[in-house]
Amino acid sequence: MDRSFCRSTLEHKTPLGGRETMSHNTKKFGRDTVTIHAGGEVDPATGAVSPPIYQTSIFAFDDCEQGAGRFAGSESGFIYTRMGNPTVARLEVAVAALEGGFNGLATGSGMAAVCTTLLALLSSGDHMIGTASVYGPSRVVVERDFVRFGVESTFLDTSDLDAVRAAIRPNTKILMIETPANPTIVLSDLKALAEIAREHNLITMVDNTFASPILQRPIEHGIDITIHSMTKFINGHTDIVGGIIVPATEELYKRIRSMHLYLGACVDPHQAWLALRGLRTLSLRVKASQANAQIVAEYLEKHPKVEWVRFPGLASHPQHELAERQMDGPSALISFEVRGGIEAGRNLLNSVELMTLAVSLGGIETLIQHPSSMTHAAMPREQRIEAGITDGLVRLSVGCEDVEDLIADMEQALEKA
Repeated sequence: MDRSFCRSTLEHKTPLGGRETMSHNTKKFGRDTVTIHAGGEVDPATGAVSPPIYQTSIFAFDDCEQGAGRFAGSESGFIYTRMGNPTVARLEVAVAALEGGFNGLATGSGMAAVCTTLLALLSSGDHMIGTASVYGPSRVVVERDFVRFGVESTFLDTSDLDAVRAAIRPNTKILMIETPANPTIVLSDLKALAEIAREHNLITMVDNTFASPILQRPIEHGIDITIHSMTKFINGHTDIVGGIIVPATEELYKRIRSMHLYLGACVDPHQAWLALRGLRTLSLRVKASQANAQIVAEYLEKHPKVEWVRFPGLASHPQHELAERQMDGPSALISFEVRGGIEAGRNLLNSVELMTLAVSLGGIETLIQHPSSMTHAAMPREQRIEAGITDGLVRLSVGCEDVEDLIADMEQALEKA
């Protein structure tokens, strides 16, 4: 059992800005144990084993002095759910425990996590570098909207370390990385990029959605901030939308928390409770889905109607060695292209019966989609092609079904393609 990073038991600390926060003690447990127990302590008021849902907007003070103390940050306790909530706090500390960060900031969506972080750390005249094939809206919001406020950007292949070095300018402030990248499944070397960033005093942030903290923890490699769309693996049941930001340090946490507070980017307590419930089975789900994905990827690689397959668990993946060094498993995302181009790919997608034709990923069910016409449709075609998102690329998020059923469904769909 890996006991290298997990800390579970929680203790209350003095709040930051009136918000009760939690930290972890130094007692260490394995990842599976932390996934099940972090943030899930027995409720002290009732003895409830499942954390309560504090579905409230406000919290009463005992007296004026207590209220003033909470607003000043000199007294612990909750004030207003936008500023903090006990259910949300449990989720934040649980994900932070898995990522090895200072604390978490749960948001209403993955995009809220991206935008909150960038707004907190960038100013007019700043420049940022990002992974070219990052989740489509993450790139579009920077190039179309942040530019209106004087923020410059360069998106490139962050697996090319020389290209990253060449793109750094005197005003570069942030290096935003997604690895594995969406949907090309290209990996970037986190340790090497963190070292480059330190040399140039850049803040690094990694979208870790595709791997989840079960398989990859960027902070361990020197990264400053990890973000997730909790909609995906962390929740895992395709029934909420949520995001989370996990800074490595208290200083970064305070900077981002201020923006989080004033944007009102908080997650609803009930959504937080559902994400926390989903988190309890994260390790089990990830292990089951990636085991299925390995078998499906091997099947696709041998199929005569498949042009190419990209999956970190295959020896044919250009960064297979990096995946083995940086990740604890290849995850459950596969990209591939069907021979016959976009029309053959469309026939495949329209022919699946067990798999679901839908965007998103990381759920217990298998999802299949076409990035060029769906998740990355807002990107200009030239940018998509340059980023490796070809017109015929199909993205598959493998779930936890019986793998024989998945293979049978893919086989009949490929016959029709």
